[in-house]
Amino acid sequence: MNEPLPPLVRPSESDPLDGLIDFFPSAGDQPRLRADAARNRARLLEVAARLAGECGAGKLTMEAVATAAQVGKGTVFRRFGDRTGLLVALLDHHERELQAAFLTGPPPLGPDAPAAERLRAFGAAVLRHEYAHRDLYLAAGADASRRFSGPANQLRLGHLCMLLRRAEVAGDVELMAQTMLGYLDIHLVDHLVGRRGMSLERLESGWGDLVGRFVRAD
Repeated sequence: MNEPLPPLVRPSESDPLDGLIDFFPSAGDQPRLRADAARNRARLLEVAARLAGECGAGKLTMEAVATAAQVGKGTVFRRFGDRTGLLVALLDHHERELQAAFLTGPPPLGPDAPAAERLRAFGAAVLRHEYAHRDLYLAAGADASRRFSGPANQLRLGHLCMLLRRAEVAGDVELMAQTMLGYLDIHLVDHLVGRRGMSLERLESGWGDLVGRFVRAD
């Protein structure tokens, strides 16, 4: 018989992927429950990563994870909410690597570089990173209603807005940032590379052109 789960917390503002599957502390044996839940979640993610590697993230199902982990399907749903939640959790490690690079890494992607240089480096980094892990990113972004509202996307939006403001661009900064994120969308990139035969180098060059249209020359 499964023990009851405490309510989910909202994602942390300091790290948008923290709290996706997290719990409020409470009295009594809550620390033990939290530790058990963390171990169970890690085990389910290990199983899910193995299955995604074997059959592809696009074919990964909650039922398959439950069967391979020898748990009830309801356990997997309680830990991750739904299939998209599971895929987002699988992306956690890859996404954190990218976030660390553009938030605290070396220039020109990280701090201590002019805003225009960081903008150019950001697009190239996202293109390369997402295309390298496109199987997971494509599967996780299949739910169009949640593609733009996820915490990782919101962090990228905020980062672009910040850089555009620092570059002193004129106009509606948020709409510009949304336009730029649209250029980097993995579904578009996968189409352009896979079906239109464009290279990542060409897309990176196009990103540089886009940045140049928004950011004034030094």
